[in-house]
Amino acid sequence: MRVWLDDTRQAPPGWMRCRTPDEVIGLLQTGEVQEMSLDHDLGLSDGEREMTGYDVLVWIEQQVVLEDFTPPIIHVHSSNPAARQRMIAAIAAIERLHNQNCRP
Repeated sequence: MRVWLDDTRQAPPGWMRCRTPDEVIGLLQTGEVQEMSLDHDLGLSDGEREMTGYDVLVWIEQQVVLEDFTPPIIHVHSSNPAARQRMIAAIAAIERLHNQNCRP
């Protein structure tokens, strides 16, 4: 499954569109997500803070460390330059952690 997280842009053909981080995390928990692309700014709030595509990356990183989770291929399509760089750095950290876990 290919997952597209975005509140405004339509998913490309063959991708499942999600509008919230919780939707994406629910799909990740099924183990069927092979690839995903994340937007950062989703126009969402839980009343205390903004919810963003970065929240998905935080969840993945925790699962890699705590549960030996194998992350899918991750892309970022956010047009927010600062958030995009932060998300790319998080993806690199996830890949490093996963690779460390895979060593014999």
